[in-house]
Amino acid sequence: MSRLAKKPIEKGKATVTVAGGTLTVAGPKGTLTKRLHPAVSVVVEDGGVRISAKDSSRLSGALVGTFASHVKNMVQGVETPYTKKLILEGVGYRVEAKGKQLAFTVGFSHPVTLAIPEDVAATVEKNVIALASPNKESVGQFAADIRSVKPPEPYLGKGIRYEGEVIRRKQGKKAV
Repeated sequence: MSRLAKKPIEKGKATVTVAGGTLTVAGPKGTLTKRLHPAVSVVVEDGGVRISAKDSSRLSGALVGTFASHVKNMVQGVETPYTKKLILEGVGYRVEAKGKQLAFTVGFSHPVTLAIPEDVAATVEKNVIALASPNKESVGQFAADIRSVKPPEPYLGKGIRYEGEVIRRKQGKKAV
């Protein structure tokens, strides 16, 4: 059994309900829902949320820790949204927010557009993209999708990178 699931998960300001195989977490910053796996049971108590396995199978033992982590992330997200920042580096590289889409000009012959997910708020200032959402999975996935448009390359460092990410630089060709 997971160490995360041994102790109850604190609810804080969030309201946690379980009904019909669906877990709902509501808080001041939003509401998140997740379908529960049949091998996992979730019980809401006064002290917090307790996750346990319904049987002693290997799958249910593995899923207990996974769902404990999901519940913890959901409770934390509805109180303070998760944020990620991405930075564009390169001459002529820029990004524009056009409604519910981001338009990238990153050295291709055409602009690349990505649709912003419904639960993610994206703001653009110069060459910095800030993403925020109560759902940790959607912020991380959308940030990875943005980075995959033009990953940073090791010779000049041009591309889209996370804030704080260190790019290992390689030495170019040597002149003889």
